[in-house]
Amino acid sequence: MTFALSREHETFRRSVREFAEAEIAPHVAQWDKDHHFPVDLVHKMGDLGLFGLTAPEEFGGADGDFTSLCVAIEELGRVDQSIGITLEAGVGLGILPLLAYGTQEQKEHWLPDLVAGRTLAGFGLTEPGAGSDASATRTRAELDPSTGSGQAEWVVNGSKQFITNSGSPITSCVTVTARTGTRENGSPEISAIILPAGTPGFVAEAPYDKLGWHISDTHPLSFTDVRVPADSLLGERGRGYAQFLATLDDGRIAIAALAVGCIQACLDLCVQYAGERTTFGVPIGTKQGVAFQISDLAVMAQAGRALTYQAAAMKDAGAPAKDVKQAASIAKLYTSESAVTATRIATQVFGGYGFMEEYPVARFYRDAKILEIGEGTSEVQRMLIARGLGLPVE
Repeated sequence: MTFALSREHETFRRSVREFAEAEIAPHVAQWDKDHHFPVDLVHKMGDLGLFGLTAPEEFGGADGDFTSLCVAIEELGRVDQSIGITLEAGVGLGILPLLAYGTQEQKEHWLPDLVAGRTLAGFGLTEPGAGSDASATRTRAELDPSTGSGQAEWVVNGSKQFITNSGSPITSCVTVTARTGTRENGSPEISAIILPAGTPGFVAEAPYDKLGWHISDTHPLSFTDVRVPADSLLGERGRGYAQFLATLDDGRIAIAALAVGCIQACLDLCVQYAGERTTFGVPIGTKQGVAFQISDLAVMAQAGRALTYQAAAMKDAGAPAKDVKQAASIAKLYTSESAVTATRIATQVFGGYGFMEEYPVARFYRDAKILEIGEGTSEVQRMLIARGLGLPVE
């Protein structure tokens, strides 16, 4: 198996890079300052086919591979991390669970608009008391068979937090995990249920005031007697937790691609700045203290890219799930921690200017930290890697 990107992938990379530099770069500083979610840009991303990269043609997709999605996320993330996560979550957490576990009717109802970028979908797993320990879910869904319509309904009560693409003007639905019963051994039965936006009792609370990702749409959600038809169940009853764990494995590869974009941005910005900024009559790039740090960025970018696209290639090739899980965790751990280091180095290379919001390194510095937290913290990745090595770590 080769992990080198094909000529087609590299051609696609150039097209996404041109799009990002033309449609995102000129506006991103103001969008970040205003905490503005650019709906028009999402539609343009849909027109470019970015949300449909992995979707079948019958729903308007390109029927392409996961590697192409990672290329797109990397290139968007190289210009802005918030836009990169909008695509990553829109596809990885919105579209892919529907593709993997949805009924034909659910796919036909939701996917055409999601694939076209006309709407977005969210993924509701995390709760105030259930983050890394997602099995501690407290949101509940009870099946009410005696409704006036004659059709059984799920009645959902609870809350979720830190949910991306969950309260935008074009959010169409959020799939949430909820307790739907108790197993014989006393453990909770957790299922996944699709909640359409605008359903009575389903409230996207005010957006968070975040350290970074200012352009990304992120809300806490609350559910008060939210009623949806029984056929809103996504996948098999009681398999919601397992389904979302599998979804997160893919998402970790995509987050790694986003982190690679961050590292590459830091490298590009530092190489340019070190060649232009002079001290004591010479460019700062002539100083070993600066040049060696930038060299480290190049190593991080190449190593991170290799790990990320190896994991993506394994997924595309249908490698065993346990092997993809291990590769995904390794890629996510290395690239996310390297991205945080890369932004610290870039800010240092820029000196006082790096602390000013008018320079993009400041935005990347703020945006990078969440990469070590979202879709499984660094601690969770180390635990999964250790288990993959056969170590009985808890």
